[in-house]
Amino acid sequence: MISYYFQVVILALIQGISEFIPVSSSAHLVLISSLTQFDYKSIEIDISLHLGSLIAILTYFWRDLINILENKKIGIVSNSSSIIRSGNKQVHLLDTLLKLKQKIKAVFAPEHGFLSNQENGALIENDFDFKRNVDIYSLYGKNKKPSPNQLKDIDIMLFDLQDVGARFYTYLSTLYFIIEACAENKIPLIILDRPNPNGHYIDGPILEKKFLSFVGILEIPIVHAMTFGEIAKMINGENLVNSKCEIKVIKMKNYNHKLEYNLPLPPSPNLPNKTSINLYPSLCLFEQTPVSIGRGTNLQFQIFGNPKFKSNFSFIPEPNLGSRNPKHRGDVCFGKDLRMTERLSRIEIKWLIEAYNNYPEKDKFFSAGFSLLAGTESLEQQIKNNWSEKEIRKSWKSGLKKFKKLRKRYLIYP
Repeated sequence: MISYYFQVVILALIQGISEFIPVSSSAHLVLISSLTQFDYKSIEIDISLHLGSLIAILTYFWRDLINILENKKIGIVSNSSSIIRSGNKQVHLLDTLLKLKQKIKAVFAPEHGFLSNQENGALIENDFDFKRNVDIYSLYGKNKKPSPNQLKDIDIMLFDLQDVGARFYTYLSTLYFIIEACAENKIPLIILDRPNPNGHYIDGPILEKKFLSFVGILEIPIVHAMTFGEIAKMINGENLVNSKCEIKVIKMKNYNHKLEYNLPLPPSPNLPNKTSINLYPSLCLFEQTPVSIGRGTNLQFQIFGNPKFKSNFSFIPEPNLGSRNPKHRGDVCFGKDLRMTERLSRIEIKWLIEAYNNYPEKDKFFSAGFSLLAGTESLEQQIKNNWSEKEIRKSWKSGLKKFKKLRKRYLIYP
């Protein structure tokens, strides 16, 4: 009997190696499995296979990247998701570049910090990494955009963050301000593109200009189905910053928007797994209501509830790494367990409608910030006016049609 972990290693190697020859890597897996009785369809092995592909791609393009960076003073936008493979270890991009004697002048960290361990909304101070001898500037503290002083010694900027494909996920806003800062200071920007785990569908209302904010920096739908490389091209092409930025996208090989991609690491503290990432665009709208989405539990963005609901399912939010003072702390919340939900291909607003209808104090359900997340006042008013889910979706149709036409011009991947 071949050990389980040996199966994982062998199949990941096959997946990675076969990415670069003109045959299907998946066909290789089927063939090897039939010959050896390996089980290549388990969740754990599936994640390992995607990681094998990503590692192969990074290895393939690594020499080109090093040639571009050679003799340059480098800035890096990154967090804990910025990993590559070195031997049997996952190594951070920063450590890899330092080992290769690259000149790293500064690191810029988004919301949740460089280590991705700060709770949502926590303001983060600038820091200095004594071990690596590098400044770490927070882009979620006093400023959301690098200052000219922070950029003065930088020749080239490297951007490597893992997105989840939702407009209100703030790494998108960090990308926008990095592009703007690099354009203003004439610094070339290299984007290490990564998969969008919600890249298989487009949905939600288009953000209206008056609701532009750090949780909605672009006039796009809630779920946009674009990678950061594609969005960067759109920002440049549509002149959404004051001047053009010199951008190079390091493209992914064999990626397509329909691919079901499981992230090797959580992109932030409250998105621990693929289920939470898939449910995030639907459940994040609850953040500006009295409904808890599981912050303060280990089921963040996989459940929702409120002490005033009636249900057989319940949970109690308590302080943890992802939320030091969660909504309804210490109270029993009744609601829904969504862990067994099949992969969504649209925003499920039925849960929002249901929660509003079941909440006894309807005049207190929507907070002032709800329209910032929704990108429009219309959704709140539609729910208050008892619009059906079908009617609400119909109101999004024309905006989504225009966006799809715009998006098509900037796609890198099928």
